[in-house]
Amino acid sequence: MPALYYTPHTISPNHLALSYSPTVILRLVNIDNILFQVQKPARYTGNEWNSIVKEWDETALRFALAYPDTYEIGMSNMALPILYELLNSQPDVLAERVFAPWVDMEALMRAQGVPLFSLESKRPLKDFDLIGFSLGYELTYTNVLNMLDLAGIPVLASERNETHPLVIAGGSCALNPEPMADFIDLFVVGDGEEVLLVLLDTLRDWKQGKVPREELLRRVAKIPGIYVPGLYQVEYESSGPVKSVAPIARGIPAKVQRQIVSQLPPPPTRPAVPYIEVIHDRAAVEISRGCTRGCRFCHAGATYRPVRERTPDEIVKAVEDIIANCGYDEVSLVSLSTSDYSRIEELVAELSRHYKDKRLAISLPSLRIGSAAVKLINSLPSRRKGGLTFAPEAGSLRLQKVINKVVSEEELIDMATAAVETGWMNIKLYFMLGLPTETIEDVDGIIELISKVQALGGKAPGRRPQVRVSVATFVPKPHTPFQWVAQDNFEQLNAKHEHLRQGLRRKGVRLSWSDPQVSYLEAALSRGDRRVGKAIHRAWQLGSIFDAWSERFNFTNWIQAFKETGLDPDFYARRERSLDEHLPWEHIDAGVSPAFLKREYRRALSGKETPDCRYQTCQTCGLQSKQPACKEKVRKR
Repeated sequence: MPALYYTPHTISPNHLALSYSPTVILRLVNIDNILFQVQKPARYTGNEWNSIVKEWDETALRFALAYPDTYEIGMSNMALPILYELLNSQPDVLAERVFAPWVDMEALMRAQGVPLFSLESKRPLKDFDLIGFSLGYELTYTNVLNMLDLAGIPVLASERNETHPLVIAGGSCALNPEPMADFIDLFVVGDGEEVLLVLLDTLRDWKQGKVPREELLRRVAKIPGIYVPGLYQVEYESSGPVKSVAPIARGIPAKVQRQIVSQLPPPPTRPAVPYIEVIHDRAAVEISRGCTRGCRFCHAGATYRPVRERTPDEIVKAVEDIIANCGYDEVSLVSLSTSDYSRIEELVAELSRHYKDKRLAISLPSLRIGSAAVKLINSLPSRRKGGLTFAPEAGSLRLQKVINKVVSEEELIDMATAAVETGWMNIKLYFMLGLPTETIEDVDGIIELISKVQALGGKAPGRRPQVRVSVATFVPKPHTPFQWVAQDNFEQLNAKHEHLRQGLRRKGVRLSWSDPQVSYLEAALSRGDRRVGKAIHRAWQLGSIFDAWSERFNFTNWIQAFKETGLDPDFYARRERSLDEHLPWEHIDAGVSPAFLKREYRRALSGKETPDCRYQTCQTCGLQSKQPACKEKVRKR
C-alpha cells in the first residue's frame, strides 16, 4: 500500500512549490538585490579560492552536491571535498555545491521567486542531472525536503518524472534509509569513492537518452552498494513491526552491501577555502578510516570497520600540499580514534620536525584517555595551552564494561595529572546519560570522578583546573549492539540530570547537557521504518526546518506530525525490541553480522568486555570473510 501523505488545512507560503518562468531563472544571474538583506551573504556567493567552475555546455553529467544545513556546517564536512574532487576529476562531469539557505535568505528567495541555485554557476538545481544529499544527522531530514521544494522539485520520488533530476543520498544515515525512502530515488550505501565511478557509466547512458528513468533505476539497483527504495516493498506485522523489506523485481538483490574502500585513495588537498569562518576553520587530512574499539553505543565504530590507514609519508605530503594550496596555519589529523593510528608518534614527530619554524598548529581530535595522549599533544609544534577534551562516557567501571569502553579511574587521573603538570588547566569531559542498565549509582560515579579531577589543584599550587562537563543523552542506533534497547523516558532522564546537576553544583563544575526532546526525536528517526516518512513530511509542512539548531527546534510540531499521521514516536524510540524482531534496516548489510551484534548485546547485559581485534584475537564480527585486511590477519593467526 502506498504511503499516505497528509495535506495541511492551510499551507504556509514558505511551503508552496515554485514554478519558474525563463524570466525568473534569468534573475539568478544577479542576486545582489537580496544579498544585502541577509546575514552572512558570503554563504551564497561562491567564487572561493580553489572552487571549480566548468563549462556547463561542455559536460555530459551535472551533479549538485547538496548539504542539508548551512554553509558553515557543510563546508566543515569531510565527505564534501572528497566527492567534489572525485567528480570534477572526470572530464565529462561537473560537480557544484549547494547548501540549505538560512531562513532569512529562504524567505527572500520565495518572495521574489528565486529558486535554489548552486554556488559555482548560480544555476537552478532543477537544471542539474543529479542532486546528491549527504545525510549525516537525522535532524537535517526536513531540510532535504525544504531544499527540494525551494528548487521546484517534487519532494516525493513517486511524483518525479523524466524532466526532474535524480535525487540520491549517502552518508551514515543511509545505513537506515527507510525514513527517507519516499523522498530519495537511490541511496549510496558505504564508501562512495569506488561505487560512484561505477554508477557514472550507467548515468552516461541515461543522459544520452538510451535508458528511460525507470530502466535506469532497475539497472543501478543491481550495482553493489546502491539501494533504490522504490523497487522494494515493505510489509508490516499486525502488531506494528516490519515483517519484511523485499525487492519487487527480478535481479534486484535482497540485501544491499555496504561498500568498503580497501585502500584509501589520496586525500583531497585543494578544497575550496571559505570566505567566512566555518565550524572547523582549518585544513583537515583523514589519516585513517574505521575503528575496532567496539564501543557498543557507537554507530560510526560499527559501520566504518575495518580500520584502513594512510602511510605517514602520504599524510605528510598531503599536509604540505593542503597548506600550500589553501594557506591554513592549522591542520587537523582526522580519525575516529586518532591516537589508535599505528604510527601516530612517528607521524607527529615528522610533522613537528618539518614545521618546527613555520608556526603550524596541528590538532589531534578523538584521542583516547591516558597520560600518553597528553605527552603526544605536548610534542606538537605551536600548541597553545587552551583546553583538553576527553570522553569517558560512563562514570562507573560496571557501566563502562556494559558499553565496552573501559577507562579506569587511574587512567583518567593520570591523564588529568599529566595535563595539569604541563600547564593544561582547562579540561572538558564528555559523558552520556541513559545508557543501558544505568542506575543512579552510575551517575554518582560521574560526580566522584570529576571530584577527583578537580582535586588535582595541589599539583599546581595556587591553581585549580577548570573542569567542564558535557552530558549527551544516549540514542540507540541501527547496526550497533544496542539497536534493540529502549531509550530512557523524560522522567528517568530528568531525574538523572537533576541528580548530576545537584552533585556538581556544590563542586563549582560547569555542566551542559543535550535536550532530551532532541535525543528522543533522533532516536525515533534513526530507528524508524518507511512509515516515519509521513511524519517527516508533515513536520516539514508544519514549518520544521533546521531542527538541529536549538533556536529552530520545535518539538510541538513533531509531536503533532506523528499524531496526525497515526504514528507513535515511543514505538520507535522507547520500545525494547526482541532479538527475533525483523528490523527496518535488515536489508542493508553494514558488514558487521547480526550474529555478532546479538552476541555483543548479550555480553553487554552480562557486563563482559570484548577486546579490540587489532591487538588481540579476531572477534568474528563478520568482516573477516569480506575484507582483504581482515582475511590476512585471520590467516596469519
